[in-house]
Amino acid sequence: MTATLAPPTAAPAQPAPERRTRWEFPALAVLLIGTTIAYLWNLSVNGWSNSFYSAAVQAGSVSWKAFFFGSSDAANSITVDKPPASLWLMELSVRAFGLNSWSILVPEVLLGVASVALLWATVRRPFGPAAGLLAGLVLAVTPVAVLMFRFNNPDALLVFLMVAAAWAITRAVEDGRWRWLVLTGVFVGFGFLTKQLQVLLVVPPLALTYLLAGPPKLGKRIVQLLAAGVAMVVAAGWWLLAVELWPASSRPWIGGSQNNSILELTLGYNGLGRLSGNESGSVGPGGELPPGGNGMWGSTGITRMFEAAQGGQIAWLIPAALVALIAGIQLRGKAPRTDPRRAALILWGGWLLVTGLTFSFMAGIFHQYYTVALAPAVGALVGAGAVLLWRERHRLWVRAMLALAVGLTTATAWMLLSRSVHWVPWLRWTVLVVGVLATIAALVPVRRKLAVVSALTIAFTGLAGPTAYAIDTIATPHEGSIPSAGPNVGGFGMFGRPPWAEGANGMPDGPGAPPPGGAPNGRAPGGHPGNGPGQGAMPAGGPGREIITAGGLLGAGKPSEKVVALLENNGTTYTWAAAAIGSNSAAGYQLATELPVMPIGGFNGSDPSPTLDQFKEYVAQGKIHYFIGSKRGGYNGGFGPAPSGSSSQISQWVQENFTATEVDGVTLYDLTTR
Repeated sequence: MTATLAPPTAAPAQPAPERRTRWEFPALAVLLIGTTIAYLWNLSVNGWSNSFYSAAVQAGSVSWKAFFFGSSDAANSITVDKPPASLWLMELSVRAFGLNSWSILVPEVLLGVASVALLWATVRRPFGPAAGLLAGLVLAVTPVAVLMFRFNNPDALLVFLMVAAAWAITRAVEDGRWRWLVLTGVFVGFGFLTKQLQVLLVVPPLALTYLLAGPPKLGKRIVQLLAAGVAMVVAAGWWLLAVELWPASSRPWIGGSQNNSILELTLGYNGLGRLSGNESGSVGPGGELPPGGNGMWGSTGITRMFEAAQGGQIAWLIPAALVALIAGIQLRGKAPRTDPRRAALILWGGWLLVTGLTFSFMAGIFHQYYTVALAPAVGALVGAGAVLLWRERHRLWVRAMLALAVGLTTATAWMLLSRSVHWVPWLRWTVLVVGVLATIAALVPVRRKLAVVSALTIAFTGLAGPTAYAIDTIATPHEGSIPSAGPNVGGFGMFGRPPWAEGANGMPDGPGAPPPGGAPNGRAPGGHPGNGPGQGAMPAGGPGREIITAGGLLGAGKPSEKVVALLENNGTTYTWAAAAIGSNSAAGYQLATELPVMPIGGFNGSDPSPTLDQFKEYVAQGKIHYFIGSKRGGYNGGFGPAPSGSSSQISQWVQENFTATEVDGVTLYDLTTR
């Protein structure tokens, strides 16, 4: 008698790999080509963008030493207050194509397109082509992403590297190979060389995802994660070690630090100080910030991402992403430990929660454009959640969750669009009506033909607002240190609604009206240029005042031809053609002349570089031609940075020992003649 063996108990099936469809690659081509055209469109309107970094790019394009350290000037007096990785691509572009706005910004555009493509590839692997395409589309039209992928801040490279790390860990979850873990660590390490500790916000989700869902046994998974950590340290540490071991006397001062230390910069001004608000060297209106930030950068709390300054940048689909996360985890609840879809939800959900909560409660310097770091996670969760919920919509509770996501998205869009009631006024009503209909449709089981209509109304509800903001962002000049996407809604940390917003001083509410001291998106009242490179700066006091031409704390100005001619006259015979208090005050002159201009005190004018004795020595050796002092309307026209510490001592010494000459409203001191 032959014994009959019972069939083995089958393990829960893994999601079947998605097949290629005929429409996928044409749709992907449309997405990537459309993103490229949109990001390149009207690109030159942004001029030098953030002149602080553009000046460093100019320096690194003519000096390999400045390239390596990220110096603000080619004579290597001081670095920018970040590691130099984000500058390297732009500097290579300028070396190849010359110094102009396009050669600086096109690499940022390419990073944006690459981020969209990589997010598509990452989300597609577990969830299929529709999810990948929707995730890429959401990232492409997120207003703050449109802004930062056309701007020269470090955030474009940072986002690309974080998405690359998520792609590598997704591959590791699939097959458990060592190379993917090591590659993840390398991407995070170079993210550290881009914006230091911010990249570490994605490390807990990356590690947790592999620890829970990696294919090997637990012990091997732990060892592999340690290997990823070693790769991260090596990828970031080689540059840090080189800077620390390099003799301080032959390298530039580390900008943003008070003791000429990259480690101090990492842990202080760019590290724990951002969380606590105790940021040595950070200067705002009225002097050094007290502990806790004193509301300088807006109120902290769970609703911070939805407030005026941040809401229009990123908040449109955050509620939908959170609903998708909860519903998706529930749908994959009985899947095996290594289920790639649940692993992806853990990865992107952890990214959104860890980064979002950190941004919400950090008491130190916080700018609205930081929220671009949330955009990939929001896009991934919306893309993945939309596909998961749509495929399971025959279940009542799934339809309820889908309707909840659409309803919350409708309410969020109404709130955000209501903050600029005179900007495209019909849009909020259209989104409201379509959103209500889409919410009702999501609750009702519909046939195939009507399902297409329902899906289109849901897509319109979620994407109409951010797309309109994105179009406005592309059409609007953005220059200065604190750019902001979309129309002006007034939120700017402690400044609140600018005094020239609608209802104040008779000025209309328009995109980009800046607060005193600089423009969030570089435009001043009445269409005048804002405090940005290549443009004049609006003097303190608002509309109706004379437009002057020197820079300040938040952006560089455009020097007059007469001032440029003075600096260029025998300028190459000096180590520095001029010196000015603060990096942005110096940047406009450096970009106009392409000669080194010493930024005394770094970005805030508060770094002790150089000291008064060092400055006196430079002057005695004939290394500096001019000192650029105050202009009409107070020190730097009220824009700052006002001199403090070494900067104040140097400014006072120059005024007491050299003769002032006013040229087109700018006070110059010839340091070669007493």
